[in-house]
Amino acid sequence: MLRIKTVLDRTGLTRSTLYRRIAKGSFPKQIAISERCSGWRESAVTEWLKNPMSYSVDDPPTL
Repeated sequence: MLRIKTVLDRTGLTRSTLYRRIAKGSFPKQIAISERCSGWRESAVTEWLKNPMSYSVDDPPTL
């Protein structure tokens, strides 16, 4: 699981752009780790990094 700082560092996105892309479905959604903590699956972020321009949350994950 990656925390937001790591996701921002790896993607080069700003916090506001990241959340805007999540809302549009063009970036993986975060997962609740606990009541006040969330993160992203590293594999989902890696998939996004492979092709960020055409990524869609509706795309089936590849193994």
